[in-house]
Amino acid sequence: MYNFQSFYPGPHPKKTPEYDCDITIKNLKDIFASCGDFQFRILDFGLEGEIFPEVCWLDGVVSGDSVSQDIIRPLTDLLRSRAQSAEECARLIKEGLVYSYSPNERTKMDDVVNDLTHGHCAIVFDSLKLALCFEVRTSNVRSISEPTLEKSLKGGKDSFVETLRINTSLVRRRIFSPKLKLVESNIGRKSNTRVAMMFIDGVADPAKVEEIAARLDNIDVDALLSTGVLEAHIVDAPLSPFPQLLHTERPDRFAMYLSDGRIGLLVDGLPVGVILPASFGEFMKVTGDNGMHFLVSNSLSLLRYLALILSLFLPALYVAVAMYHQEMIPTKLLLSIIDAKQDVPFSTALEVLSMLVAFGLLQEAGLRLPNPIGDTVSIIGALIVGQSAVEARLVSPIAIIVVAVSGIACYTLPSQDMGSAIKLCRLLMLLAAIAAGFFGIGIFCCILLLHLAGIDSFGVNYTAPLSGGRPGGLFRMLLRRPIPDRKFRNPDLNTPDRRRQK
Repeated sequence: MYNFQSFYPGPHPKKTPEYDCDITIKNLKDIFASCGDFQFRILDFGLEGEIFPEVCWLDGVVSGDSVSQDIIRPLTDLLRSRAQSAEECARLIKEGLVYSYSPNERTKMDDVVNDLTHGHCAIVFDSLKLALCFEVRTSNVRSISEPTLEKSLKGGKDSFVETLRINTSLVRRRIFSPKLKLVESNIGRKSNTRVAMMFIDGVADPAKVEEIAARLDNIDVDALLSTGVLEAHIVDAPLSPFPQLLHTERPDRFAMYLSDGRIGLLVDGLPVGVILPASFGEFMKVTGDNGMHFLVSNSLSLLRYLALILSLFLPALYVAVAMYHQEMIPTKLLLSIIDAKQDVPFSTALEVLSMLVAFGLLQEAGLRLPNPIGDTVSIIGALIVGQSAVEARLVSPIAIIVVAVSGIACYTLPSQDMGSAIKLCRLLMLLAAIAAGFFGIGIFCCILLLHLAGIDSFGVNYTAPLSGGRPGGLFRMLLRRPIPDRKFRNPDLNTPDRRRQK
């Protein structure tokens, strides 16, 4: 197994061994003490009965049939057991006595423990202080299914699962090239989670690959069980609410980003792939755009950006106009608002804030409850609460309309992480509008733009392609050209191979 340090040598920290002892079955028993799934068996090898290799594995992690048929059975077959010493026995096993495709000779206890916890069976020779490990991982894993969050209309119907090797094979089925590199390492002092970094050699920027490898090697945590832990330790601005890693459950989208020159990460146990570097515009794109006519996809892209503006600005603009700038409202609309507000005892600011909180509560209830109950609570709750609030003269109808349009517009954003950041910014902008009207909105927009412009994602500015001084940045962010005209890759990624097609 390779790790990031061995693949890209440099000033990466060297991890001290956790189990610095000889490879013996006694030491393995001590390490796996109180582990009910640790199994071992002593075998009588050879005709003279002088060699006693010991086979050990973790029950449930390995396939019992593979251990019995591929390892124990050939070792106990007297017709094949012609070794006279432990050294000769180990040599015969490595040369094919055991029916396994992945023989690994281990001389360090850390490597043996790592193999056992990742679905290997170890043949231990106490006299030689070594072990031969063979991958016999169980096949009882979740089968490949359709994506649930990223719906596919014209693309692939498969999605990532919780098994790392299945996920890497799904990417290999899209990119049939030896230039697709796969570097693995383990992260987590206690969880020992396997992480795979994938990139296309000659397309991805080597400096970015080395930088990502260095940051992954610097992660020192007890357990890596979610992508949030990964993001908090490798991104450039971990305190920013805006997402800086792209998440996808679709292998075709993952492969598409690799071909663009980005780097992908797959974590064992997580059914998502992580893409980096990422800019703001990438969170507004969907994979289905490439399967549509460019005019249709461009119109949908503009619609998503319009939804982003509505979700972010609409509540704050309504509050600012209603509280400070009534002269901007047309006369008929102003009279309608005044008529609806006559019997409402609360201010406009309190109305919108309370409706945003109620909308958020209904959304969380719909997400946390089981599907049938959650859908019922979301629909009936919204109807009953909204209608009752209007009839009771607690809020005005226009406030409910503004909050509902803003909430629905936020649902159209392709990235849930970006949607969560927009919700937070929407609340802060609303507070700024309550405090100072349009001046507060303007000040908040300046602070927000400065914050976005100050974020870098592995050498790529978060606001690219708007930043960088290249012409046509706004056009490249909002729209896309027809596929035959997209001859070059994104210049912001600094790819060695710039040309995508002739």
